[in-house]
Amino acid sequence: MRQFLHRLTVSTRGRGLVEVTKPIANWVDEQAAATGLLTVFCRHTSASLLIQENADPDVRADLEDFFDKLVPEGRGIYRHESEGEDDMPSHIRAALTNTQLSIPIAEGRLALGTWQGIYLFEHRAAPHRRELMLHMLAD
Repeated sequence: MRQFLHRLTVSTRGRGLVEVTKPIANWVDEQAAATGLLTVFCRHTSASLLIQENADPDVRADLEDFFDKLVPEGRGIYRHESEGEDDMPSHIRAALTNTQLSIPIAEGRLALGTWQGIYLFEHRAAPHRRELMLHMLAD
């Protein structure tokens, strides 16, 4: 069993979903491993990870709209506002989603379904540079 580790930096434009499937898949391909398990870990408390449909952009828009309604922003709603009114809502959104994903590697590729993509979900309004750690155990 071999281990591989990589840090992937992702620039966001602010709140929303950023597909990261391609750079992750490219890194997996470079490792030339036939089978294994990839862990993708988001090193932030105001961003998260999702596996979601990547064919219809309306899915991403609907998810973003849903989270805006589920976890509203605004002064006085939450105690924790030290970094602005989007600060605590971003932490709640991250708590409701995932900060890590496990994805099987089969025949040297991510074993994602036909319409599945990997997304970084930026919960803050301002653009950020986010770090994802990729850790793969493989034969």
